[in-house]
Amino acid sequence: MELKEKIRVIDGFPKEGISFKDITTLVADGEAFKESIDKIAQYLKDKNVDVIVGPEARGFIFGVPVAYAMGIGFVPVRKPGKLPAETIGVEYSLEYGTDKLEMHKDAIKKGQRVAIVDDLLATGGTIEAVAKLVEQAGGEVVSMDFAIELTDLNGREKLSKYDVMSLVQYNV
Repeated sequence: MELKEKIRVIDGFPKEGISFKDITTLVADGEAFKESIDKIAQYLKDKNVDVIVGPEARGFIFGVPVAYAMGIGFVPVRKPGKLPAETIGVEYSLEYGTDKLEMHKDAIKKGQRVAIVDDLLATGGTIEAVAKLVEQAGGEVVSMDFAIELTDLNGREKLSKYDVMSLVQYNV
């Protein structure tokens, strides 16, 4: 199956000059969604991953079923104030300003092997922040896995010290 055919492209959204890659059409197609999850889980099979980490919200869409398929746990990374127990956080730069992500302090055990799963790799800033959180907690990032990669935005280069895999690639 060609997964790229299952992703709707919307030109001019959210503003003129942007070509939005809409994963809702992929996840609405049960066969295509299953194949995307199976492919990520298959890629991770021999990496001895202990836990999947995914940033809100679309990282949950792909990360949770990958964790389930592999029979391992899932750790959510959220915006500040969304997690009930003690958290650790990291600030990261956006195009105009900064943002922050948090994870429960006890979510990752020292030495755990972690795969970060998300829907989209663009500039790599958010996923780099997630990796910093995992490493701050004592985990080892063994893979970063995405449904879509926007190759022209050079996120892969920003994450060059990590193993990066994407199912579908687009030029912006």
